[in-house]
Amino acid sequence: MSSLTPEGYERARRALMRSDPILGAAIKQIGPCGLAGRQRKDHLSALVGSIVSQQLSTKAASTIFGRFLALFHDDHIPSAAAIAALDDATLRGVGLSGQKVSYLRDLSARIADGRLVLDDLEHLPDEAVIDRLTAVKGFGRWTAEMFLMFRLHRPDVLPAGDLGIVNAIQRLYKLRKRPDAKRILKMGEAWKPYRSVASWYLWQTLRNEPLTSGKAQRTSRKAQLRSGKSSRK
Repeated sequence: MSSLTPEGYERARRALMRSDPILGAAIKQIGPCGLAGRQRKDHLSALVGSIVSQQLSTKAASTIFGRFLALFHDDHIPSAAAIAALDDATLRGVGLSGQKVSYLRDLSARIADGRLVLDDLEHLPDEAVIDRLTAVKGFGRWTAEMFLMFRLHRPDVLPAGDLGIVNAIQRLYKLRKRPDAKRILKMGEAWKPYRSVASWYLWQTLRNEPLTSGKAQRTSRKAQLRSGKSSRK
């Protein structure tokens, strides 16, 4: 199945700017897409990272995942069997809850007995990848969609149930009500075949508040400079 390359992300950026003027204005302000540089070293560590990060802040998840990696040589998870070999006390000792330990056990067991073949995921259609991953204990559709976007670099994933996407669309498009998944998917027709890239930019609009035009930014900068000159008089 197709995956986006760095050049592909740039083509997607330009295509989205042409197809949706509202999103395009935000894209122009935000700059290049950062999806290409956001991923784990391999499929296994990406899936383990997804389990670790559930219901945690980014900082807390990073700390616990770092402790987990430190259990292995060179901070690298060699295999699912290596995870299975760790006892519960060791896993709990790095900060994992009992529930997350059970998720890791199920993931490791499925890889070990062949129910989940990680290398196969690269060649499966998006929905088939979602089906394989959501069979693992603790993995929902959202987690599978994040794997598609950030690990497999699939170009056309739209996590319509993601709260950040919902909030970003409501704000950016000045909607009175929060859009439901049906409306989001309908709006997303304009972003095909690059809905993953559109989603990334939507998330970024929440981190670049407030979104202002380049002209407004320049005006604000001039005002700041004038204020600075006045204060030095």
